[in-house]
Amino acid sequence: MNILVSNDDGVFALGIRALANALAADGHQVTVVCPDRERSATGHGLTLHRPLRVNQIEDVFASGVTAWACSGTPSDCVKLALDAILPAAPDFVVSGINHGANLGTDVLYSGTVSAAMEGVLEGISAIAISLTSFACKEFQPAADFAVKLVSQLEKNPLDLPVLLNVNVPPVPADAIKGAVIARQGIRRYFDQFEKRVDPRGKIYYWLAGEVMEEGEVELDVSSGDDQADLDKALSALSNQFMTDVKAIKANYITVTPLQSNLTAYAALNFIEAWQAVNLV
Repeated sequence: MNILVSNDDGVFALGIRALANALAADGHQVTVVCPDRERSATGHGLTLHRPLRVNQIEDVFASGVTAWACSGTPSDCVKLALDAILPAAPDFVVSGINHGANLGTDVLYSGTVSAAMEGVLEGISAIAISLTSFACKEFQPAADFAVKLVSQLEKNPLDLPVLLNVNVPPVPADAIKGAVIARQGIRRYFDQFEKRVDPRGKIYYWLAGEVMEEGEVELDVSSGDDQADLDKALSALSNQFMTDVKAIKANYITVTPLQSNLTAYAALNFIEAWQAVNLV
């Protein structure tokens, strides 16, 4: 299999080295195209007002892995790889292993998830994988799971426009309870902007966010009988699948399917009725 690997932690991050080397060791043809430095929390940003520069990287990855460092964002890297660097489309795009969690609402900011989503937008199966700790540096369990998941998808392709967002708990391999399919939970942050002054006397701010709340959120906009069936279906899914936030705390690897379509289907009828009354 031809696999494109990217990340948002940069070309010298331990996580991408563990991932690319593990996939290559399993017999895959691996090409790495990733940022030349850390570009965490860049979301789906693209570079439009300056050129993208790329350099081939040697002596970082295992023999057989071709690697390029790009001056742009994670999304830039995947777009550039697909449209300019690779001679043909890869079979998979795998992004990670991110150093830190991408759970719940983190995925809206994550460069790791956005890089994988670029693959989905081009019709390529994609995986984003993260180790849910900044302190832990043991990436091998996550790399081993990525190899296993790619093998499974090779045998049973996912013919849907979704990416699989994988989070791995920061515990030894024998302490991981298994893998579960999970739905997206929620993480709320308490954002703090620390005011500082640089050596030239100019004020700047440094953003530091701490997780304030973790859990789950449901959209409750019931508005009559025509909404009942959808409400029941959403409720059944909520009861069937744990959130990624809850499952990680129980030391499960979580696999959450994500899509680029952000439509809140449960709200369509509600908004339509509101519009008819107030805007027409």
